[in-house]
Amino acid sequence: MRADRVFAYGATAGLIGDRIFGDPRRGHPVAAFGRAAAAVERTLWRDDRGRGVLHTLLCAGGAAAVGALGARAVRSRPAAARIALTAAATWAVVGGTSLGREARAIGGALAVGDVEVARERLPHLCGRDPHSLDGQQMARAVVESVAENTSDAVVGALVWGAAAGVPGLLAFRAVNTLDAMVGHKSPRHLRYGWASARLDDLAGWPGARLTALAAVVAGPDRRGAVRAWRADAAAHPSPNAGPVEASFAGALGVRLGGTLAYGGRVEHRAVLNGGAGRPVEVADIERAVRLSRQVTWLALGACVATRLLVARGVRRARGAQGVRGGRA
Repeated sequence: MRADRVFAYGATAGLIGDRIFGDPRRGHPVAAFGRAAAAVERTLWRDDRGRGVLHTLLCAGGAAAVGALGARAVRSRPAAARIALTAAATWAVVGGTSLGREARAIGGALAVGDVEVARERLPHLCGRDPHSLDGQQMARAVVESVAENTSDAVVGALVWGAAAGVPGLLAFRAVNTLDAMVGHKSPRHLRYGWASARLDDLAGWPGARLTALAAVVAGPDRRGAVRAWRADAAAHPSPNAGPVEASFAGALGVRLGGTLAYGGRVEHRAVLNGGAGRPVEVADIERAVRLSRQVTWLALGACVATRLLVARGVRRARGAQGVRGGRA
């Protein structure tokens, strides 16, 4: 079976597996990678960009190498083995179901007025300081996290899986995890995490645009999503979270962004969809989760279709070249 069809069947099966089972409570491969990356950091850390570059290369390169070795091991096996490996890798790196569960758990607590429970659960979803947020601000934080993580934890992985197979799936999730671990602007990681943050920006660029585009297509307010994306995305400090959060804000008709608090550090960000949106309500959490799922399946379809079309084009080009060579 051709590699494009292996990806199509394997990625679909992996997403279905995530939809049914979600993430395991123990022994998650991403958690194992995080522990390994933390061990590398303890060995290498210096307040130095060069050490950070080495850290990024070792960890992201190691994940890609594991994927390449796995793909090589099943290359001569029946198609079912290659599909199973792609499915397992897809399930391991995407996190859409767990994202939705955490968002809904917080939304459920907020809906019954249990703000303290919502504050306890919020760190499972994002890095905000929950004690500085009221119920409405937590609802906004959840919607923003659902939007951003749809790109980071799902769509971006599918894009790189379509481009590079199992190594692409594992390498993208490794890069994204490294950014979460060391890519922030804390005193310890400002220089050491620079390479991980920049690589994450590059790797996340295509997935973020596909996520934003899918939100435009799937969202209840397409014109609003396009308008917010065009008007406000560039004002966000992240080149990838900006288009995603702006398109979600416009599609849902809400305002995102504004003042945020991270571990005692306050950021004043631009408001996304401020002219046309209303404040986020608790009910918007469920709407964001539904939009995230629709975006996921649209993105899968786009990645599979692109992979199949590119493979067909390559085969045609090779066939035409062979005909010309035979005539010569």
